[in-house]
Amino acid sequence: MLSRVADSLYWMSRYLERAEHTARLLDINLNLMLDESSFGNDRRWERVLAALGNPAGFKFTGDPYALTHLVTFDAANGSSIISCIISARENARQVREQISSSQWQQLNRLYHEVTRNSGDHLSDTHPSDFLQAVISGAHLFQGVTDSTMNHGEGWHFIQIGRYIERASATVKLLNVYIEEFWADPDRPMEGTEYLEWIGLLRCSTAFEAYCRVYTNDVAPERILEFLLLNGENPHAVRHAIDCLQQALEAVHGESGKRRAVALMRLSGRLQASLQFGHISEIVAQGVRPYLFQILRQCQEIHQALYQLYINYSIESALAG
Repeated sequence: MLSRVADSLYWMSRYLERAEHTARLLDINLNLMLDESSFGNDRRWERVLAALGNPAGFKFTGDPYALTHLVTFDAANGSSIISCIISARENARQVREQISSSQWQQLNRLYHEVTRNSGDHLSDTHPSDFLQAVISGAHLFQGVTDSTMNHGEGWHFIQIGRYIERASATVKLLNVYIEEFWADPDRPMEGTEYLEWIGLLRCSTAFEAYCRVYTNDVAPERILEFLLLNGENPHAVRHAIDCLQQALEAVHGESGKRRAVALMRLSGRLQASLQFGHISEIVAQGVRPYLFQILRQCQEIHQALYQLYINYSIESALAG
């Protein structure tokens, strides 16, 4: 596969996953806002921005609807939902011959849905309806991709982009909550703090799945264990890294590049730490250092992937 094709498919997938994640955080926190005091709401929206990486140009000034509008429709900022969808569509346009017509139609439909509403202020409409439309549009694209595209090398690059973005986003979200609420995880939770941990599960689309495993026992350590080490929940870090590893192995097998050993070692080490890690060991060594280590390893995997398959030199390509 040409490096430009791999690059476009990879970033198309990452941008869509990022847009869906951002829309989900905004939608969940707009709903949670009804159950909290104004002070708690301020802290919540500051956490939202921190979980999104504190993108430049986005600051909370007391109006959650104004912030939601900015994070959704500010095309001048590359982290906004509309910018992510525009970038995803542009990457898809460059590789129209590699994706199905159904994929292009769905992404184009999502693009027009977002740009058509960009002139509206979300506080004047129904922000949850719009954000849910973005989330559903991204999910539909993933389903159409799995149903209509050959599951070859290009499809695997889409999976790589999706799951490396998902793992990084979940870790950043966890880190924000750990920083604020992990000082003494064994003490009894206050009512407002209980709502925040429930909010974390909902932001990760994991509340119902968590309850099926742990019933209604909302405990910070169990939530951390579930979102980090569960291999079945789609938004758990371990599940994302397992899927990432499978896609990398498939690409490695199809490309036959001998130099991929270093990349596979990086991803395999991260997968093993999640598969065989235990929550008590993670807590003992420090949760935040462990989360930062995962982020660093995801970045190293991204860089190694780029060096191997996208920004490689002619000499490296000839060497295999």
